[in-house]
Amino acid sequence: MDRNRNRILKVGLAAGLAFLILVGLGTWQLLRLKEKEALIARVSERMAAEPVPAPPPAEWPTLDLDRWSYRRVTLEGTYDFAREARVYVNLSEPRGPLKGPGYFVLTPLKLDGGGTVIVNRGFTPMSGGAVSRGASGRRASVTGPLREPEGRNLFTPADEPRQRLFFARDAKAIAAQLGIFEAAPFTVDAEASGPGGLPQGGETRVSFPNRHLEYALTWYGLAATLAVFVLTLALRRRRDGKDDRL
Repeated sequence: MDRNRNRILKVGLAAGLAFLILVGLGTWQLLRLKEKEALIARVSERMAAEPVPAPPPAEWPTLDLDRWSYRRVTLEGTYDFAREARVYVNLSEPRGPLKGPGYFVLTPLKLDGGGTVIVNRGFTPMSGGAVSRGASGRRASVTGPLREPEGRNLFTPADEPRQRLFFARDAKAIAAQLGIFEAAPFTVDAEASGPGGLPQGGETRVSFPNRHLEYALTWYGLAATLAVFVLTLALRRRRDGKDDRL
């Protein structure tokens, strides 16, 4: 009898610990949901705000990218088309007419006050099209969201610097491969398209997967299922114990 009681106690403790873990995971997902909703609201507000001058080179070494990310900024300078590069992208939800596999066209912009910012001038499809360039040194005024560097993961292909083809938009890394010194630690997405529509500007991708409520309900559901199972088991054992006494 004592052995059976000890076994029931161990099962109960294990089930109680598992229940607490499941509830904790569900609660953590609700906290993540609040954080994600706040992030989406913050980015939406920044994207709708009036543009401000981009941070100057003197501020780049200590720039708080979280505070600046997705803020609309303005830049003025001259394009260096001789050092233009591409970043592979599969544009699935475009704002313009073109979509599918292709490239973001990255062109260094030499600022009037010194320093260089890599500007994402927009999307061009892999199928081709005449990308507007012009002679290096052409003056340009750019308005668009400031973007922090993109991260990499195990599935990110290796860059092809000789082809000036990259698979993550990391301003510092790209600038180093292009031989650009005093480069900004951010890129800027141009909102306007080039003459003739290419590259297709205004294609800032704002994508924040938000399935935290679904995950929270899943964890809470598992916790509830476990509680019902343990309760059913306890009631059955209690009933069997009464039957044995009869």
